[in-house]
Amino acid sequence: MKAIVNISLKAGVLDSQGKAVHHALDSLQFSSVEDVRVGKQIVLQLTETDREKAMSEVTKMCEEILANTVIEDYTIELI
Repeated sequence: MKAIVNISLKAGVLDSQGKAVHHALDSLQFSSVEDVRVGKQIVLQLTETDREKAMSEVTKMCEEILANTVIEDYTIELI
C-alpha cells in the first residue's frame, strides 16, 4: 500500500517561498496567478495491508515527525 502525505502551511502563516514563486511568475508575465502556497509531498510505500492500521500509523508519523502541526496541515491519501 502507498500513502501520499501532502503538507502545507496553515492559513495565516507567512509563506516566503510561495511569495518568491509568485513574484517570479509575475515577472514572467503570468499575471493570472493570484496567490502561491508552497508545500511538500511525501510518498511512503507501506507493507501494511489493513487500511485502518495504515491510516493510523501514517497519522502518527505525521503528528510525531513528518509535519510541524503548529504551523502545518496535512492530508493523507492511501492507494
